[in-house]
Amino acid sequence: MKIEFEGDKPIVDATQIAPLMELDVIGFQVLMQSGHIRTGVERGTGVDAGKLRLTFQSPDWRVRLTCTGDGAVLTTTRLKLPGGSVHPMTGD
Repeated sequence: MKIEFEGDKPIVDATQIAPLMELDVIGFQVLMQSGHIRTGVERGTGVDAGKLRLTFQSPDWRVRLTCTGDGAVLTTTRLKLPGGSVHPMTGD
């Protein structure tokens, strides 16, 4: 997996992230658009300078990708979160 960039903004293909969250692409997109998947980008400093950590968090999963500055994914971490699911189509 490789992350693309528009300027300094990382762009991630939903077909690569959705399965990591046990979602299909449409379900992933619906949850992103409704705000039920939060995202974050952290840029490394010190010994981690030049690396990025991208986080995707749904009601069920937290997925973190650690990447090089050019977008090559070094590690992928998945954590199943306690709690209920949000149905992608209804938000329930």
